Amino acid sequence: MKNWLFVMLAVLFGSVLAACNQAGTGTTGVGEEAEETIKVVTTIAQIGEPLSVIGGEHVEVNSLMGPSVDPHLYNATQGDIATLQEADVIFYNGLDLEVNMVEIFNQIAAEKPVMAIGDTISEDLLLEEEDGVIDPHIWFDIRLWKQALEAAVEELKAYAPDHANDFEANKDAYFAELDELQQEAAEKLGGIPEDQRVLVTAHDAFGYFGNTFEMEVIGLQGLSTEDEVGVSDINETIALVKEHQIPAIFIETSISDRTIQAVIEGAASEGVELELGGELYSDAMGEAGTEEGTYIGMYRHNVETIYQALSGGAE
Repeated sequence: MKNWLFVMLAVLFGSVLAACNQAGTGTTGVGEEAEETIKVVTTIAQIGEPLSVIGGEHVEVNSLMGPSVDPHLYNATQGDIATLQEADVIFYNGLDLEVNMVEIFNQIAAEKPVMAIGDTISEDLLLEEEDGVIDPHIWFDIRLWKQALEAAVEELKAYAPDHANDFEANKDAYFAELDELQQEAAEKLGGIPEDQRVLVTAHDAFGYFGNTFEMEVIGLQGLSTEDEVGVSDINETIALVKEHQIPAIFIETSISDRTIQAVIEGAASEGVELELGGELYSDAMGEAGTEEGTYIGMYRHNVETIYQALSGGAE
């Protein structure tokens, strides 16, 4: 009887010990707390995708605005509100890009880290319209975008200091790729004839791009897609096309091609052959999982598309 009782107690103790060991297994050792991934939420993928690379295994990044979404007009959904409430850290562009969401961000900022990374850029480096409106499309200047991403990385390091070294190493490696992209783009676009270095698009999203690579940029709608396009805007663009003998103009993935098609048709009526140079990524990137769904791939696509259309592809 005693032997039977001893065996039963041994089996019971072994079962309890096994259960305890099983509960303690995983990515951490026995007795350690399981490491939780940092939930990062961004508005645009131009912020989210680079941070997913820099954050690596330590972050889970969710971008609210996907392909073809116009951030100038975007309104948060109930699902977005829930996603923001569950986030650990939130990043948005700022500079009035996501103008309809600013009040929400201001409210959430009382509870958790929320950063407008564009607001960290020195004002003297930002492009400003005659009416004082700041151009928010800073991701088209790689040097400025590195500064904005740097601020986001510092915020991540402050939130999770144990991973600061990993964030810093990943950032350095990623920024080296951005430096290569900058050089590659400058060399490629430098091959466009000087008198054809005019970029005509649906709205004025490429000011920083043009400023960086010495190209004149014409956006029919101005900085915001809320701006109206009049007949005079279209006629002025047609006159510019004729004057510079521009071979092509461009549509954008996140904006209707209506005004660009009107320019092409108007030019044709005046005997000017004007091609559609292709589709550019401006306020939104491509589908996740594609090359254009990455910041570097999106940027490289735009450079190649502009070069091929405005230079005829001549090397």
